[in-house]
Amino acid sequence: MKRIGVLTSGGDAPGMNAAIRAVVRWGQQLGLEVIGVRHGFAGLISGEHVPLTLRDVGDIIHRGGTILQTARSDRFLTPEGQAEAMATARRLGIEGLVVIGGDGSFRGAKRLIELGLPTVGVPGTIDNDIAGTDVTIGFDTAVNTVVDAINKIRDTATSHDRTFVIEVMGRHSGWIAIVAGLAGGAESILIPEHPLPVEEVCERLKRGFARGKRHSLVVVAEGAGSGFEVGEQIKQRTGFDVRVTVLGHVQRGGAPTASDRVLASQLGARAAEILARGESGKMVGIEHGTVVERDFDDVIGKPKPIPLELVRLAEGLAV
Repeated sequence: MKRIGVLTSGGDAPGMNAAIRAVVRWGQQLGLEVIGVRHGFAGLISGEHVPLTLRDVGDIIHRGGTILQTARSDRFLTPEGQAEAMATARRLGIEGLVVIGGDGSFRGAKRLIELGLPTVGVPGTIDNDIAGTDVTIGFDTAVNTVVDAINKIRDTATSHDRTFVIEVMGRHSGWIAIVAGLAGGAESILIPEHPLPVEEVCERLKRGFARGKRHSLVVVAEGAGSGFEVGEQIKQRTGFDVRVTVLGHVQRGGAPTASDRVLASQLGARAAEILARGESGKMVGIEHGTVVERDFDDVIGKPKPIPLELVRLAEGLAV
């Protein structure tokens, strides 16, 4: 194998650029030429590409987002679109592909493997919802972004004796909410995996008020309910002065943390190694500080449960 491609797909995540950089730099050490595919699978269909050299990936390790851009492609979901993507890969001389993204991106990667293009996955998603790895690229940065926001909101909550409901990303996964909520000292954390009745949240808030607590923070993963709806229910049931903040896409942006930069570098380099030795159909991850390789079949569509220890800790500290 002499020429490989790399693309980013799905939602952007801080650290994707560090992974691209590692694929290119480590790939060159292995004698590989690297082609960057722009706009994910949509770009693979249309042929949007750029050669990536050492110079091209210089000064990007600290940048958020992805220099290759990302997109979702309805066309690629069809057999015709997949055939077009394969034809483009062959025309560009791409013999292997590194796909940086989440579960949906890996499903696309697996389809390319079935059509004959060796592919390796690198888990890049702030949701941390990919099985087979302790953490995904972008998660640490997103959590720190949320904690920083919680710290600032707490200042206002304290100053005005208010209860704040903070909605964070996590349509199907409560990883950001549980970790950021614990780190930020939230009184209650609502996640889709372990539903917490609003009635119980209100009882906790009332108990706090009874012992003299005049401000509170409630963190809600979007998959567990609308922050505005939760806020309204709390207001109606308690009579407290409630405000709602939806953090939204600010959680995706910003310079990646040192942890995300190192993780992305490790995973990107290993992905290039896998293709260089002629293997395919794997995702690279990190477990107990060690880079691991997992078959796509063992990670795609598999749940990544939040440890009950974290849930119990959140409940035990919300007194």
